[in-house]
Amino acid sequence: MPVIEWQPATHYPFIMAAQGNLREGVRVLGQLLIRFLVGGLFVSAFAVFGTVLKPRSFAGLFGAAPSVGLATLALTIATEGKAYAAMEARSMLGGAAAFLVYAWCAMVLLYRYKPPAKIFTSLLLFLWLAVALTLWFYFFKAGV
Repeated sequence: MPVIEWQPATHYPFIMAAQGNLREGVRVLGQLLIRFLVGGLFVSAFAVFGTVLKPRSFAGLFGAAPSVGLATLALTIATEGKAYAAMEARSMLGGAAAFLVYAWCAMVLLYRYKPPAKIFTSLLLFLWLAVALTLWFYFFKAGV
């Protein structure tokens, strides 16, 4: 399983150009432009899909996470390969599962006890983090 490695700040396009590596800087800027275009295309497509559904509040839901996730996976497959994209997809699934736990707990506890929503949902983010890290440690880190 590939490991995500930290990249120093010298990999940013403007730093590359300043260091005399103009060709590599232009390549990275081109990748960023493609990311923006593909991401915008997916966001627009999901927003159109969301406006067809009832109620209209689904438009915002479908315009956000699924479109960005699919755009990221498509670009990751193109640039890093399928194995790396599979690792990214597993991480997205873990984050989505942790969010499901967060949203369910928020729904039940806010309905039952009616605490201040901003404070309570902010505190529940620690639950999301705990679930996400637990899933990562037990399932995704081991490569299962």
